[in-house]
Formats: sequence, C-alpha cells, structure tokens
Amino acid sequence: MAPFCGPTRTEQDFLFHMQTLVATEPEVKRWHIVCDQLNTHQSESLVRWVADLSGITRDLGVKGESGILASMRSRATFLRQEDHKIVFHYTPKHSSWLNQIEIWLSILVRKLLKRGSFASVEELEAKVLAFIEYYNQTAKPFRWTYQGKALTV
Repeated sequence: MAPFCGPTRTEQDFLFHMQTLVATEPEVKRWHIVCDQLNTHQSESLVRWVADLSGITRDLGVKGESGILASMRSRATFLRQEDHKIVFHYTPKHSSWLNQIEIWLSILVRKLLKRGSFASVEELEAKVLAFIEYYNQTAKPFRWTYQGKALTV
C-alpha cells in the first residue's frame, strides 16, 4: 500500500501520487495499478504522463473532442493497454466488494478511526500514516472464504 494523504482528491493529486509511487522503484519495468473508475483515475494529465513514460509520441487528440482524449471511455481504454509501462485495471462500477482497497479501508475504520479521537487534521494524518506503515510490516494476504451460491437461470 502506498499512502498519500491530502485535503483534496483532484486530477493533479492522483497524478502526483502515481508519479511519486513510480519514482520509488524506477527499475520496475511494468506497473499494474488497480483502482475504481473515479474520473481522476482516467484524466487527461494521467493519459499524457503514461504516454510519455511509455515512449508514445503520437498525437493524443483534444480532451472532449478527438483521439484518445475524446472521452473517459477512450482514456480508460488507453490506460488499460498492456504494452504501457503503467497498466490500469479498473474495478466494475457498483462492486466495491471486489475492490481490495475497500476491504482495507474497512480495516482502517475498525482498527483506528471508529473509536479514535484526533485533535487536528495533522494528528489524524500522522496516525493514519503510522497505521499504514505498521500494517504494511505485518500484513498477510486476504483469504476469500465466501463460496457463493451457484447462479441459476
């Protein structure tokens, strides 16, 4: 888990987080990022950055008008391409139970936030970052136990 705390969640915030993450291990040949379909996860600046990292020099088009940048769908399709240095995998809409970060966030709420008392935003941020560091050192893989029921048609 690569933590990033900030007062907003803008396109620029997400891009900065991705740039910071990739800079931590520049020798990695290909990154696979799993995230939801929030608009900031399919932004123009993210597409331009991934294209640059992947050595793509062709015209990407104009946001909202043409080319790869024409729509969120076309940007997401581009960001999913396996030949890029960073490949995004988007969870389906309305399926937070599939998103591993949602499971992790519920752990954060239960173990830190639910009964927590914080005097300031700075204290909250410090405690969340400390919890993430501790969790990363002691984490074990999630084990799926639900077998589910067979679908009938």
